[in-house]
Amino acid sequence: MSEIHSLLCHMVILLDDGSTAENTRANNKPVRLNIGDDSLSPAFEAALSGLHAGDKHSFTLSAVDAFGEVNPDNIYYLDRTRFPADMVLEPGVIVGFAAANGAEIPGIVREVAGDSVTVDMNHPLAGQTLTFQLEVLQELDDE
Repeated sequence: MSEIHSLLCHMVILLDDGSTAENTRANNKPVRLNIGDDSLSPAFEAALSGLHAGDKHSFTLSAVDAFGEVNPDNIYYLDRTRFPADMVLEPGVIVGFAAANGAEIPGIVREVAGDSVTVDMNHPLAGQTLTFQLEVLQELDDE
């Protein structure tokens, strides 16, 4: 197994139009990026290669190397009765679903037509080319 190491970073994620999708400085919660544990795409890991505390780095990744392409198999058509009766269901609402391992998976309501609710379980940034602006705060050695 390859060695895993981590970078604690502030990260800004920009969409193609230049708008900000995520900014860890907004809530002062830096992100931990684990290199070598297969949680990041090879292209993302390559962009992090050689970065050290104090470094600032900006790079752009295609959808497939960022959060993946939109997978039509991750779009579900569910009956309204699967949701609590008092839940507001309208496009844009994020709904949590229990995964087999007990974790919660977010889904975005895309459409409500009668008793049919279309829920997109793809990552909200799937299918998009993204620019990442990183500032490495600290290098973390994992044991």
